[in-house]
Amino acid sequence: MLEGKAVVGETDMLQAMQQEALGLAAKALDVFDVTETIEIACFIKKEFDKLYGQGWQCIVGRDFGSFVTHCHGCFIYFCIGSLSILLFRGAAAGGLEVEATRFVALETLKA
Repeated sequence: MLEGKAVVGETDMLQAMQQEALGLAAKALDVFDVTETIEIACFIKKEFDKLYGQGWQCIVGRDFGSFVTHCHGCFIYFCIGSLSILLFRGAAAGGLEVEATRFVALETLKA
């Protein structure tokens, strides 16, 4: 299973939530071809919205940079094979948990 091959780069999620993210990514890769990055991202995002409430964002690809604002405890960046996956719950000014919001910059990782 691909879940065992995941490498977590950055996260502030609780361990159980991390395992859920890795498991959903593995499930998505069982259902979709590795080239169907939009479908993979949509699957993971919708499942996290169901499990943990609305506001999750998911980016899947081979080469991307990011600078995002997220709710504390709701961020994970990991790689499975050649794919990188960024999953986070967004936070906007005036929204919930603004005081706990962190800014995270990730350098582009190349497999």
